[in-house]
Amino acid sequence: MLERGIYGEEHEMFREAVRRFFEKELTPHTEQWEKDRMVPREFWLKAGEQGILCPQVPEAYGGPGGDFRYLPIVTEEFARAGASGPNFQVHSDITAQYIVNYGTEEQKTRYLPKLVSGEMIAAIAMTEPGAGSDVQGLRTTAIKDGDHYVVNGSKTFISNGISADLVLLAVKTDPKEGAKGVSLLLVEAATPGFRRGRNLDKMGLKAQDTGELFFDDMRVPVENLLGAEGRGFAQMMQELPQERMAIATYAVAAAQKALDLTIEYTKERKAFGKSIAEFQNTRFTLADLKTQVEVGWAFHDKCVALHLEHKLDPTGAAMAKLWTSEMQGRVVDACVQLFGGYGYMMEYPIARLYTDARVQRIYGGTSEIMKELIARSL
Repeated sequence: MLERGIYGEEHEMFREAVRRFFEKELTPHTEQWEKDRMVPREFWLKAGEQGILCPQVPEAYGGPGGDFRYLPIVTEEFARAGASGPNFQVHSDITAQYIVNYGTEEQKTRYLPKLVSGEMIAAIAMTEPGAGSDVQGLRTTAIKDGDHYVVNGSKTFISNGISADLVLLAVKTDPKEGAKGVSLLLVEAATPGFRRGRNLDKMGLKAQDTGELFFDDMRVPVENLLGAEGRGFAQMMQELPQERMAIATYAVAAAQKALDLTIEYTKERKAFGKSIAEFQNTRFTLADLKTQVEVGWAFHDKCVALHLEHKLDPTGAAMAKLWTSEMQGRVVDACVQLFGGYGYMMEYPIARLYTDARVQRIYGGTSEIMKELIARSL
């Protein structure tokens, strides 16, 4: 990998600590957790003890108070570990950041320390059975009744949905309005009327619980409104660059992991009396893949630097998410091909990288939606 330059000495010290933690506490358990389709709560608590959860949360709320760059380091090392596990990005990069940016003092004091420690696991619930990328088409309603909202509806494909204690819920507080009728509520899973459905059986990301959520006349206190009523859609648009950067980080890091595994394998694997790496087709393919990954890192790091200065706009984030996730798909597919039949076997990490990669072009806004957003800026 070429010299990067966006991380300082303290960032690299943090990286080493995260790497050691994942090597010890994550990688050895991946196979069992994939069978369970769930990561034990103990792992979240251990991650919290190590300062890996929500590293950007200010010290006043129990966090380390680091800058944005600590978040992609966690994601990069997660991908490097080659493991399927909990969705720290939804917890730290997304849900916690919403509370940091829009929460009241009481909300920050109540929830952020528990998210930092892993005592509470967070999820964000936007997608519905009939509304995926079209957030304005939400049907889950929250109708004010005195000092409560009465919530009815359902959500699906919710990462951390089965294990979550706190859910950032997108609702329609004014069903007659489109974007202007969307609001965000902080909902504790212990609230009466909150019900979980299935732990969904996905193609990839097997160890990461992804669930259905149902709300039946669930009463949520008005003080659990995040920000102003009717401002939910605007808040989501404001936070999308960070969400999409989290996806872009994993895309490039996972592509790098696939490439590293494939280079090692082709040097060791023999065919027709010589290593696969000695064939021109292999060398040319790997040269192309290495170039694509390096370009991905360069674009990724530029976007990280921009976001650190609050200069990454939605178009830039959409381009980062689009290019890196599409690149990840191309790279991992080509790597599986070089592994041959073994690449199709789930006992080989490259197969997991292949199945885990597919959703990257779907969640956080599909590639088609990214192209539409970019086209609007032309």
